[in-house]
Amino acid sequence: QVQLVESGGGLVQPGESLSLSCTSSEITFSQYIMRWYRQAPGMERDVVAMLTASGGTHYADSVKGRFTISGDNAKNAMYLKMNSLQPEETAEYYCDADEVGGGDGYWGQGSQVTVST
Repeated sequence: QVQLVESGGGLVQPGESLSLSCTSSEITFSQYIMRWYRQAPGMERDVVAMLTASGGTHYADSVKGRFTISGDNAKNAMYLKMNSLQPEETAEYYCDADEVGGGDGYWGQGSQVTVST
């Protein structure tokens, strides 16, 4: 099965920044709609950023202006740069790839981001 591999999570202090990455050896990201989600324990999984197959970007209101989603076609990688992180943004962060037209979708294993003093 298709595996998306996430990396870059960890512990940061409030106000600091962190960058996550997502890669795959099985699918080509430039042909998919890519998203980053986050989920805190006991809470719903919410989308925070989206990257379209043509390069367009969209952000949740709570992260707009602080987070940046980007892709590198040569490396078949997707990134999420998170600036000015706050404790309430502590969560498991997931990358997601979805076929255009409502076909197959694939998830990463999740990467833990903890924001704490």
